[in-house]
Amino acid sequence: MTTVGVLALQGDFREHVEVLARLGVEAREVRRADEVDGLDGLIIPGGESTTIGRLAVKYGLVEPIRRFIAAGRPVWGTCAGLIFLARDIGGYDQPLLGVLNVVVERNAFGRQVDSFEVDLSVPALADVTPPEEAERPFRAVFIRAPAVKAVGPGVQVLARLPDGTIVAVRQEHILGTAFHPELTDDTRFHRYFLQMIHAPVGGWRPVTTPTNATRAEE
Repeated sequence: MTTVGVLALQGDFREHVEVLARLGVEAREVRRADEVDGLDGLIIPGGESTTIGRLAVKYGLVEPIRRFIAAGRPVWGTCAGLIFLARDIGGYDQPLLGVLNVVVERNAFGRQVDSFEVDLSVPALADVTPPEEAERPFRAVFIRAPAVKAVGPGVQVLARLPDGTIVAVRQEHILGTAFHPELTDDTRFHRYFLQMIHAPVGGWRPVTTPTNATRAEE
């Protein structure tokens, strides 16, 4: 049976666990280094990225998660999780995994009162969308959300806002979304992540060290 871990240090990890349970997937709340062992995939939830990073350092989780990703195991970061995965967050001094070759801007859309929802076109979800709903957009929830300002080689842009801002990316077996799919009834992003676990493109591949990220508008 597939086992997906959800980093449970802070933030909305319970919502991810609930979605996985609805999909019939065993979910494991991860708070210790040894709990990373044996996972098929790992979700890093939204919350407060600085707090998540500092707690990950405190509980010795940074290197085990890096090794997990380097071994080719799928990982998905939502909102704060995307920030924690990124190589560059514009000079903020906080712990990062540094494995996703993007530049991320924290709180790119303002404070919590500026939270919003928007319909996104996400062609990558086609394989987990019934044919009769092929044109259905994904309703994305943004709460003090980051944005991807630049992407490097090997990073695929999965979704943009109407103004072109990048809000979902994939680099091999690393997925990042600036929004919160776990706060909706639409399970397609979770099913897409499960598809990454079950049918990895080209098999498991180690994370390489890419060159600097290029500007998102290029």
